[in-house]
Amino acid sequence: MISDYKFGKIIIDGVTYTEDVIMYPHRVDSSWWRADGHLLQEGDILEVIKDAPDYLVIGTGAYGLMKVQKELIGKLGDEGIKVIVERTDEACRQYNELNQKYKVIAALHLTC
Repeated sequence: MISDYKFGKIIIDGVTYTEDVIMYPHRVDSSWWRADGHLLQEGDILEVIKDAPDYLVIGTGAYGLMKVQKELIGKLGDEGIKVIVERTDEACRQYNELNQKYKVIAALHLTC
């Protein structure tokens, strides 16, 4: 559960993180980074695709500066993964809501 998010900081299950994260059902990857910093591409989330969640919630940063490659959204849809792309504050809210009923993974950019 995400209890708080502010620019550059997120609290997940009582633990504070200051780097971008991927939240899997039973763990948090706090060393996540993309090959092209502000562009999310398939190679950045291969493990997410293998884990086959019902939803992937993508937080694009406080100001929405991280972009998601259009081809990636199509690929995820082909894999049966529903994708939600929002600024990180809204992505956190949606993650908490969806996580109560579905298998959800969140990939969250914490800064810009």
